[in-house]
Amino acid sequence: MSEPRINDRIRVPEVRLVGPNGEQVGIVRIEQALQLAQEADLDLVEVAPQARPPVCKLMDFGKFKYESDMKAREARRNQANTVLKEIRLRLKIDPHDYGTKKGHVERFLRAGDKVKVMIMFRGREQSRPEMGERLLQRMAADVAELGFVESSPTRDGRNMVMVIGPHKKKAEAKAEMRARKSEDRADAPQGAEEHVADVTVTESAEA
Repeated sequence: MSEPRINDRIRVPEVRLVGPNGEQVGIVRIEQALQLAQEADLDLVEVAPQARPPVCKLMDFGKFKYESDMKAREARRNQANTVLKEIRLRLKIDPHDYGTKKGHVERFLRAGDKVKVMIMFRGREQSRPEMGERLLQRMAADVAELGFVESSPTRDGRNMVMVIGPHKKKAEAKAEMRARKSEDRADAPQGAEEHVADVTVTESAEA
């Protein structure tokens, strides 16, 4: 987006002028508007060029531009795209493996990501799709506090797929994680060394 025209770059005979505090001055000649800006040690900034006559405001353009850049930077920092993670299950999964996979789903949902849960049918299992649907519904019920079924179980070739969406948006989840880390640092004893372990998690795991 291009910057607005300011001061002598505004080449129209008259403008609708707005004061530095938002007060309506009215329609004035461009020469008068520039004189008022100079007397107030401010800039004349064209804020609505499409209006007839164009709307201009008296402001400190340098300060305005700095604040706008900071807001845009903060918005980019807070912006987070939801990622689609994938968890694969087998129809005859044992309780321990199921608990591990459920833990992965919960962690992904807490981070604000969607999870595609996939069951892979093998051999004669393909004739028992209702068993796969029950397993997926069980997973959805077990993580209901963190997510909701965004896409109901559907057959996809030899697989059955369900998508679970997080209750919290990605940006909210990241903000909560930052807040928890700040609280943990504040609660840590003075002089205590903090050891952080880097853990790499596979986004797609097969039982």
